[in-house]
Amino acid sequence: MTDQSACRFLYARTVSIRDITAEAVLEAIAEHDRMGQHRFRETYGFGAARTYVLVHEDREYDSKAIVGVAHGYLPGHEVLGPAEFSGGLNTVVQVLEGLGFQVREEPKPRQLSWLEAELVLACDLVVRNGWKHVRATDERAKELSDLLRKLPLYPVEWRQPNFRNTNSVQHKTYDIETLLSSYHGEKKKGGKLDQEVLQAFLDRPEEMQAEAEAIRAGLRTGELTDLSVVPDIDEEEATREGRLLLRRHFARERDPKLRRNKVEATLKQHGCLECEVCGFDFERTYGDRGRHYAEVHHVTPLHVSGPTTTRLRDLAVLCANCHRMIHRGSRWLSPAELRELVQSRA
Repeated sequence: MTDQSACRFLYARTVSIRDITAEAVLEAIAEHDRMGQHRFRETYGFGAARTYVLVHEDREYDSKAIVGVAHGYLPGHEVLGPAEFSGGLNTVVQVLEGLGFQVREEPKPRQLSWLEAELVLACDLVVRNGWKHVRATDERAKELSDLLRKLPLYPVEWRQPNFRNTNSVQHKTYDIETLLSSYHGEKKKGGKLDQEVLQAFLDRPEEMQAEAEAIRAGLRTGELTDLSVVPDIDEEEATREGRLLLRRHFARERDPKLRRNKVEATLKQHGCLECEVCGFDFERTYGDRGRHYAEVHHVTPLHVSGPTTTRLRDLAVLCANCHRMIHRGSRWLSPAELRELVQSRA
């Protein structure tokens, strides 16, 4: 068969899907229901619908797979494979809607960029592998993939089946490796955040490795897995990038029981709630409205302390301004360091 006649043959078979009847479609749907979606796809070689879904009696079906199998229910016809016809708007959708069936267009999959916590774990793996990428077949790639899927950074409904799988781990660790100045092969451009996280590992290796371990520990204990978004954090970049340790830090600081115990202990010891950095007292300035009010801060960052039982001496009483200034920047200051800064400015 010549190339030209082969093209005519495939075209004829493509056009023949327009001969499909509603009865044939219903037969294909019934077969799908008997076999189950996975076996149905596997038997006929179809993948999941990427764009158009057939909706019938409140159930969803892969539109192209149903049409291909329905073709086999026509007298004297065979099932069409996925390579034999198009599943687009002008073919499958027109056929199904012309027969009275409902077809819904799926939203395009979101491009889920790697966030900071994910990159910290990936870069840490590269470091532990001698600054080399990790292949998808490596057990450590499987371990990291499982961790990344547990991170509460993206809603489950946004994720595709291949979300952060072992191939994704291999590609990302390879991207990180190629950013190194010592790498002499083809370099990947990488994103700005990839470069920032890598540079942090080069500049502060012990701190970044401790941060990676704190994330892993938080996932093991479930503390990070169940972490909800903490509102009103004055760290827009960090919030957007998904810094779990920052969110966990603020979540702990806003623990009502912890704050109450610290406030009561401070009042008992000093008789007031002055900021430990600048001396501001909400009650002295605002009267009854500010009585017994102050913010409470964890002195030791959680990426340093890791999972720990918080004691009152681990907390500091601060005004809102000093609290924000402590958390501002890539390195958090201690209350003592910020107090020195304030005094030097005065």
